[in-house]
Amino acid sequence: MSEVFESLSRWNTSEDFGLQVARGQVRGHRIIHLFGFNPDVDSGVEETVWTYGGIYTHLASPSKLKIASGSTNDASAGTGARTVQIVGINGTGGEVFETVTLNGQTAVETTHEYTEVNNMVVMTVGSGGKNAGQIYAGTGTVTLGVPANVIGHIAAGDNNSQTGHYTIPKGYTGYLTHGNISTGTTTNGYVIGKLKLRLPSKVIITAATVTFFSGEVDYDFKYPIKVEEGSCVFANALTTKDNEAVSCYFEILLIKNPE
Repeated sequence: MSEVFESLSRWNTSEDFGLQVARGQVRGHRIIHLFGFNPDVDSGVEETVWTYGGIYTHLASPSKLKIASGSTNDASAGTGARTVQIVGINGTGGEVFETVTLNGQTAVETTHEYTEVNNMVVMTVGSGGKNAGQIYAGTGTVTLGVPANVIGHIAAGDNNSQTGHYTIPKGYTGYLTHGNISTGTTTNGYVIGKLKLRLPSKVIITAATVTFFSGEVDYDFKYPIKVEEGSCVFANALTTKDNEAVSCYFEILLIKNPE
């Protein structure tokens, strides 16, 4: 008989349900807090809300990734980032992760194969306390630490990727409970924000489009949006003037599918 993971707290008391999920007290449930930032969205050019810029693209086939930094200080004995954890999706749609020891601008190859990266975070640092350069994950020829095809990125000094793009791992169903998109730099122009879903069939659907001048557009979904395993949730933006900074946030509840 398949096991169904129910949304019941460990103690079934009045303690906040979200707090109990965050504490790991509700079996088969996980919360994903996803932050995205693009510091430079230009007029009429749609881009994903992530620090590398441009449209986030999936690899056509699962591949080992090359991890490198734009700075020689991000290395095993350097003053910057020393190790970085990669969390992503493999060729079967499952979630995989590993920790890589950096070697400056020289690429280090991952053990696992990936089609996309959900998150990157610096795990250990030198005396500088943060990554000295931009850290990249990708494929192809690496030039001064930058792979030809980038699918993972940490901006200098952030110690964590800010990518408004997340794929639901195999074995889980996602429920989008909250989201927003914001800008603080628009003058005499406006931002067009798009919530998008990439289905397992690779069809990309625009689920919502908003326009705003400044500040933020915020959504609390009283009835969460169901996102099947293998589907991606992401935010894209375009503007009516150049050099705009755009941020986004998603809150996704992952519930393990029946086994």
